Amino acid sequence: MAAENPVDTTVADVMAELAALEDPRARAVNEKHGDDHGVNLGKLRAVAKRLRTQQELAVRLWETADTAARLLALLICRPKAFGRDDLDRMLREARAPKVHDWLVNYVAKKSPHAEELRVAWSADPDPVVASAGWALTTERVGKKPEGLDLPGLLDVIEAEMKDAPDRLQWAMNHCLAQIGIDNPGLRARAVGIGERLEVLKDYPTSPGCTSPYAPDWIAEMVRRQDAG
Repeated sequence: MAAENPVDTTVADVMAELAALEDPRARAVNEKHGDDHGVNLGKLRAVAKRLRTQQELAVRLWETADTAARLLALLICRPKAFGRDDLDRMLREARAPKVHDWLVNYVAKKSPHAEELRVAWSADPDPVVASAGWALTTERVGKKPEGLDLPGLLDVIEAEMKDAPDRLQWAMNHCLAQIGIDNPGLRARAVGIGERLEVLKDYPTSPGCTSPYAPDWIAEMVRRQDAG
């Protein structure tokens, strides 16, 4: 009999461990956010910490299409090891919100292909894919705005954010707030757009947390900058 592939064995072991961590209460909470898994994220991170970086295992875990396994894969992968087409395919496969979130924030943002993907995804007709492009744009606004047409971004946000699907709207709103926070010369316009569109104005915000309503978000972050 042929020798068993050690990666296959590891994948099986990891999947069994994830199955043992399944918690109905965690699943109920996660499903409210559209995530179909029942593993506590703290426990998932503990598994990732023990496994450390294992790119081949990460790829195999992603291929299972299991949401918890994909989240673990994103924690143990090497972001720069994925090609541009790999990341594009993975984003289109990542329909669970948390998987989408972690793929963008933990992997795509660290990729050498981030700028190319930012441009391509932002123009994609799929609003979930486009939201990833806007997330990468927000990252650039905050860290490397040189070369971005910020007034042009505000034009697009003003024209399209109000009627955008939820995930895309959230990403565009974050970009609006980031532009207002980081650019004093555009702050009044960003606040004005937020006030006119009223996107997330009534979003429930826990005590001590910053509202996602752009005018309030901008005001609070600027206040912190001035105080610091």
